[in-house]
Amino acid sequence: MKKKGLLGSVHGLALETAILTPLAIAYLMYVQRSGEGALLHGGLRSDLLLLGTGAVTTIPLLFFASAVQRIPLSLLGVLQYIAPTMQFLLGVLLYREPFTPAQFVGFAMVWAALIVLGIEGFLVHRRGLVSAAVGEMPG
Repeated sequence: MKKKGLLGSVHGLALETAILTPLAIAYLMYVQRSGEGALLHGGLRSDLLLLGTGAVTTIPLLFFASAVQRIPLSLLGVLQYIAPTMQFLLGVLLYREPFTPAQFVGFAMVWAALIVLGIEGFLVHRRGLVSAAVGEMPG
């Protein structure tokens, strides 16, 4: 919906934020009242870091929203697998988290499907280029 919408990336993100802000404020008020809130309880440095997370989160979201409107959905779908795969690799290789054979099978099946999808997309694209080239040749 966002890709087909009439709003630009900044306006779209502003609308999403406006819709979710009342829910977020209500949750933060609940957490503060229950004594589990972190804001204003950990010192100035901690408070500034907490407030800074807004910009650290918003700026990449703006870039992402802007980029999504410029690329095909098929490419976006494949790109959505990169972050979870990097997190997985960090967890297993760097932090030595357990990786069971069952998890390997699931991971391998997902990436096998992505490879098949990529090959199919490449072949369809190549076939289109060949058809276009043949159509342009004098007959």
